Amino acid sequence: MISVIITAFKEAGTIKKCIKSIISQKIKDNYELIVVAPDKETLDSAKKSSKKVKTFKDEGAGKWAALNLAFEKAKGDVLIMCDGDTYLGKDSINPIINAFTNTDVGIVSGRVLSTNNKSNMMGYWSHLLVEAAHKERLKRSEKKQFIICSGYLLALKKGIIKKLPPDLLSEDAYMSHYVWSKGFDTVYIPQSTVYVNYPKTFSDWIKQKRRSAGGYHQIGKYFKKNPRMRSFALEALKGPFYALSYAKSFKEFLWSLSLFPARLYLWILTRYDLLTRKSFKQVWQRVETTK
Repeated sequence: MISVIITAFKEAGTIKKCIKSIISQKIKDNYELIVVAPDKETLDSAKKSSKKVKTFKDEGAGKWAALNLAFEKAKGDVLIMCDGDTYLGKDSINPIINAFTNTDVGIVSGRVLSTNNKSNMMGYWSHLLVEAAHKERLKRSEKKQFIICSGYLLALKKGIIKKLPPDLLSEDAYMSHYVWSKGFDTVYIPQSTVYVNYPKTFSDWIKQKRRSAGGYHQIGKYFKKNPRMRSFALEALKGPFYALSYAKSFKEFLWSLSLFPARLYLWILTRYDLLTRKSFKQVWQRVETTK
């Protein structure tokens, strides 16, 4: 049996499309569909979307707490997780299920695609960054190297992780490192796609990236020896060539150049957050332009 888990917060409007993208698929195994959210509006919207949906109200402490509740309630042998403001591509679930026929596989990532308009800078950045992540995951997965799975579409063999620690800023990074540390493979399945709406303003972009990048600083707290897929040093080494070669026009070339100081500013902010010991609530801020 498979458990498909959607975590959400104030996403009554978008969760309907997410649920439809799941129940419209011809999933080869029996499955349950779980929605976890702290607000009544989202839970009510989910219930109306499909009779198959099981809803659970979480305490609103963060995605880590919502996932802990889902881990407790889920009955499946494989837990497939996504967010309420995303939707899955056609036939994205079966390839993930197939990956777990290999008993060495502990966690699986799908491929993230941006729904943003590429004709403006913020939209262009989103396409550039998801394509860069795709190429890096594909290369590393083919070599059976460690990858950080994307929380937008992530699947986990049940029982490896029983409970997430509190106040995680990047649950996907923690889960990926934890599963790898237990001797399981981290696998990328690019044919399993998830569509994501990214921030449309620079301030929202900083809010989103600040908490996700900040989560990587937390990893050292839990894993003293861990492989690195993402860091400022790795970005500085690999990022410039890819970002500039991705551009197809002079305008896009300028947008690629502008990403360098933006990423530098982001890493400085996350280092500041670490040194000043900013709390989870201080760093985690809701991003409105993705809804």
